[in-house]
Amino acid sequence: MKKGLSQAKAKELLIEHGFNELPSSKPKSVWKIAFEVMKEPMFLLLISCAVLYMILGDYREGIILLSSIFIIIFITFYQYQKTEKALDSLKNLASPRALVIRDGVEVRIPGREVVPGDLMVVNEGDRISADAIIIESLNLSVDESMLTGESVPVSKVVLSDSSNPLQQLFSGTLIVRGKGLAEVVLTGTKTKFGGIGVSLQEIVQDETRLQKEMKSLIKALFIIGGFISIGVVAAFYFTRGNFIQSLLSGLASSMAILPEEFPVILTVFLALGAWRLSKINVLTRSSSAIETLGSATVLCSDKTGTITQNKMEVVALFDGKNIIDKSDFEIAKDSIADLIVAARRASVDDSIDPMEKAIFNANDLFGRPKEIKYKLVKDYPFSHELTAMTRVFKNEESGEYYISAKGAPETILGLSREAEGAKKLYQEAIQKMAERGLRVIAVALGQMRDSSIPEKLTELNYQFLGLVGLEDPIRPEVPSAIKECKEAGIKVVMITGDFPITARSIGKQIGLSNEGETMTGDVLDKLSDEELRTRIENVNIFARVVPEQKLRIVNAYKANNEIVAMTGDGVNDAPALKAAQIGIAMGNKGTDVAREASSLVLLDDNFASIVSGIRAGRRIFDNLQKAMSYVLAIHIPIIGLAFLPSFIVSLPILLMPLHIVFMELIIDPVCSIAFESEQEEVGIMNRKPRDPDDKFFGSKRIMRSIFQGAVLLAMVMIVYFFSIDEGHTEGEVRVITFTSLILGNIFLIVTTLKLQN
Repeated sequence: MKKGLSQAKAKELLIEHGFNELPSSKPKSVWKIAFEVMKEPMFLLLISCAVLYMILGDYREGIILLSSIFIIIFITFYQYQKTEKALDSLKNLASPRALVIRDGVEVRIPGREVVPGDLMVVNEGDRISADAIIIESLNLSVDESMLTGESVPVSKVVLSDSSNPLQQLFSGTLIVRGKGLAEVVLTGTKTKFGGIGVSLQEIVQDETRLQKEMKSLIKALFIIGGFISIGVVAAFYFTRGNFIQSLLSGLASSMAILPEEFPVILTVFLALGAWRLSKINVLTRSSSAIETLGSATVLCSDKTGTITQNKMEVVALFDGKNIIDKSDFEIAKDSIADLIVAARRASVDDSIDPMEKAIFNANDLFGRPKEIKYKLVKDYPFSHELTAMTRVFKNEESGEYYISAKGAPETILGLSREAEGAKKLYQEAIQKMAERGLRVIAVALGQMRDSSIPEKLTELNYQFLGLVGLEDPIRPEVPSAIKECKEAGIKVVMITGDFPITARSIGKQIGLSNEGETMTGDVLDKLSDEELRTRIENVNIFARVVPEQKLRIVNAYKANNEIVAMTGDGVNDAPALKAAQIGIAMGNKGTDVAREASSLVLLDDNFASIVSGIRAGRRIFDNLQKAMSYVLAIHIPIIGLAFLPSFIVSLPILLMPLHIVFMELIIDPVCSIAFESEQEEVGIMNRKPRDPDDKFFGSKRIMRSIFQGAVLLAMVMIVYFFSIDEGHTEGEVRVITFTSLILGNIFLIVTTLKLQN
């Protein structure tokens, strides 16, 4: 046995190169969340009022104002923590273990402790911990779908050129067959896996349009409110002569103008929205994605594991004469049984190779249930030179020797002694099955007259038996989900690393065949960014795409002013997931890197959940727009009641800061819940996505809100003056007027809901 590194040398290398792990985003602390909340202008005003009340000795009102801030911080922090804990539950409890040779002894260590120079023993079912060069290989086959997007395992062999990918193992990939020995060359962020993780840190996610609009609106109102407040302070001081009271009135005016409750309503909507999405198995990592989800115009979907099930299934057989589809297997059971049994014998028992598992499943259904016992005598493993697997069996009853082989069609045809006419027929069948996007393997059967088994499989006598066609089946819910996306005006684009013929076959099955062209990664590389932006409008399938190109595709759609949702589960999807406005990762089969980069996670890996999420997103957006319109409307009477007594000395003061805080932090959140629970509008998924250029606060919507607020102000003022005429005290006038405002607030909610619908 090879000696490998010594434990002492391994410790030195661990210190030099660091742990074999990727940097992950640090969770936000409660202090950071508190700072993000309190740096907003409206909360600065709340703090100012609270401090002023404390200075004046009115601790009760000061504490109430400060408490409102802590409540908002608590709600925000609670939702953040809840989301992160749910994500943590999806992660592996520990890093993958690795079997390495240290001091001549095989030891199993945590994957994070693997260092360059380690000799790593890999067996079927192992997850590779680091990039390595294969030193020894026995029938080694690796699933690299998380890196390449291709579901077909890749055979690994020892070659003279160690830079050849066929002799390399990559971190994060899975050994599906065979075993081997490899020398670790790269760990941590230096691996191919880690390089993608590092690129994620360089991608800056854009703010949503709503976030930008709200910041612009609040900034404008803050400036306007500042000037008006100064005017109110001056007017109040010159008419009444009390500076402290003037300052409080000025702050109350500022609070009346600024929609301080916007963050509260957003928090309530997004928190409840995240909860509602979790009920349909959609976990929210970024609350802004909830608002954006209903506005998605393009849905870019990875194929493997998202549209398809990331497993193989036998869907067609060629028995030497006819191609038989899966739907006819039961009818043709007698003619296909020998073919399936031979393919099963040429496979390794208890294999985790998706292709061999599919063959075993087919054998259970359509093979021969009662078979004569056969003993395995010799196994000719798969090699780079001869891409076929051959096994020799002995019939324990008759003593005869039989050969079962399966592999690449060209290899099996080359080994078998078939006439040229027959080979031509077989090649036509291979072509027809390949055009359907199937993974085609050939099966051969042979018989030996004696027990002298040759060392080379080329010396065996084969007879071509037939072909097995396999595919990665699509998820059954995908076609209907894509149809619903189309009805909702959302363009669906499939991005895959598979060959164009396979991609088009899958596209035809899910309903993307007649909508656009297929573009390969080679063509994409030749296009400039401007040319890609033009061509991309007519493309709905991208084939033979590498990770860097996925990111470029997403950026091209974004440059065309599209709202992009990107789904995926592999490491290769992570940069595009982060760059898209809505990154959607798979929760069960998805990698940690993909989940970290995404804004949404599908807990059930169900493609249909995306459509449900879009529907929920549209409803949330509609109701949020109604709530915000209501907020603008209710501020009109608040502003009027705060301003009027400042300019007319004879009128009693109506609204103090505490009254306004009560309206905005108690009544308004309750009202926002009423808006949030409003049912979705009729035909919500039969309309086009919202135009990205349409403002959330359009002029028509603002004018409608101002009109509604003005009507309510007029009604409250009538009550106000009537109460004064009736001789009520100042306190009674304030109570009557404030009560009428609360009642009017309820009617305003009902009116807003009806007008918006």
